[in-house]
Amino acid sequence: MRSIDLMREIVFSLGKHNNKNVIWCKFPKNDVLLLAFQKQYPFCRWSNTNKCWYITDSVEIRKQAGLTLKAPTENLLHKIHPVNQPALQRMEHELRLKAYSINTAKVYLGEFSQLLILLNHYPVDTLTPDRLKSYMLYCVNELKLSEAHLHSRLNALKFYFEHVLFKEKFFIEIPRPKSKSKLPKVLSTKDIKNLFDVTTNPKHKLMLQLCYGMGLRVSEIVKLKLTDIDSKRMQVLIENAKGKSDRYVNLPESVLALLRTYYKAYKPKHFLFEGQYGGEYSIRSVQAVFKNGMRLAKINKPVGIHSLRHSYATHLQECGTDMAFIQTLLGHKDMKTTMVYARVGRKEIQKVKSPLDNL
Repeated sequence: MRSIDLMREIVFSLGKHNNKNVIWCKFPKNDVLLLAFQKQYPFCRWSNTNKCWYITDSVEIRKQAGLTLKAPTENLLHKIHPVNQPALQRMEHELRLKAYSINTAKVYLGEFSQLLILLNHYPVDTLTPDRLKSYMLYCVNELKLSEAHLHSRLNALKFYFEHVLFKEKFFIEIPRPKSKSKLPKVLSTKDIKNLFDVTTNPKHKLMLQLCYGMGLRVSEIVKLKLTDIDSKRMQVLIENAKGKSDRYVNLPESVLALLRTYYKAYKPKHFLFEGQYGGEYSIRSVQAVFKNGMRLAKINKPVGIHSLRHSYATHLQECGTDMAFIQTLLGHKDMKTTMVYARVGRKEIQKVKSPLDNL
């Protein structure tokens, strides 16, 4: 039975089982249908209590089943006093109308909700700039939020008061904390080669090689579609990336053999890397692949998978690649963002010997 027929036979519904979110799957009693269902969802389980099959709730399954995706406010509203619940909902609607990404909307709503929870029954719309300034001092002195976290919270509050309530210049007297000037964390070419050598799973190795070889964000690697890869032109389309912009990156020639081997072995249907139920491979799984590879390679550095993108840019700069090309390949809108790699990969300065070595 084809998967499209299977999806027509199953009735999906959201629910809970043993205090966990699940998706119930009801279909007529039929041995052929059951085998097709178990093949499509190998991690399905049977509930004796409910006399029904179920699978773990996930975004991928919801998309397949045509179920409503969780709203960003779903887990927040019950924590907020009814007086301020409409404010959170208005903010969510405005974020949707302005087509903010799901991740940005989730962060903004989460940060804004912290203020609403603290206010309890006090209406947020009546706050003055002075009261907001006092709240930010509370975040600094009592909550001990980091500079980055304070910026995130300020951005969320600024969005509500200026874009939802249309109170322009509301934050003009609220200073922003000075951000730390951090340099990207970069791996050496030797470490990266060791990382690839210890990663024997073709799918996992290809993920890591493309992250480094094309300078991709982890969110971009999971969204790669088969149709995005043009092996004739040796280019890959990175569609709807950060900032909702598209760009082309060069496909490394060294991955072609592994790419073909992987495709024959795994036969992905839509996305280059797909999860166990189809659909996008989860970001957390890719991060876990990187973490496991670092452990096997015995690289004891406190870095995440984004360091592969940093390493890509730094190594290009060290090879003499023009910064304008690096900016284009990384998809940066501002050259200032790209120029940080000039502070990391500076072979000329690294060649300077310390006077201590001449003693």
